[in-house]
Amino acid sequence: MRSRLGNHMDGKGRNPSGDSDRLCDWPNCTNLGEFRAPWSPSELRRYRWFCLEHVRRYNATWNYYDGMSDDEVEADVRADTVWRRPSWRVGTANGGRPIHGMRDPFGLFGEEAEAPPPLAESNPAQQAMTVLDLHPPVTVATVKARYKELVKRHHPDANGGDKDAEERFKQIHEAYRTVMESISPPRTDATTR
Repeated sequence: MRSRLGNHMDGKGRNPSGDSDRLCDWPNCTNLGEFRAPWSPSELRRYRWFCLEHVRRYNATWNYYDGMSDDEVEADVRADTVWRRPSWRVGTANGGRPIHGMRDPFGLFGEEAEAPPPLAESNPAQQAMTVLDLHPPVTVATVKARYKELVKRHHPDANGGDKDAEERFKQIHEAYRTVMESISPPRTDATTR
């Protein structure tokens, strides 16, 4: 059976047939070299073969980053976090250009990202949702809760008879009716009686 490492390996880096005459690469060792280990950091696909005792000793002293500066180690670790594939900052396209039309309501992408153009309020239901400061999808319960909150805040009695508050109160009431009509199922003759 072929393992993912090839015909000459089992999943642990050993020769599964065991009939190899390969000796351990450790100096003065006469045991069979059944376990592979990378030759060097620059030659990861070339192997040395060791017995179990010596592959453990070799691996204990192995340091892939030996001879690299701190900056080189950092660059290598960063490349490995994305499987050595090119990547860009979130919210940008190839080459770091901002993705147009992407919403960024929390400002995560900084000043570089452009704000999306405002949505055109083409129908009365959308305009009413704007007055109530709601965003689809909405439920009847959500609309009612928002309506109660706004009515309490803008009721003329709560604002000492202020004419601006009264006008805003009328807009909120009209918007509430419009939104409720748009999300409620249409009435049939049987339900209106």
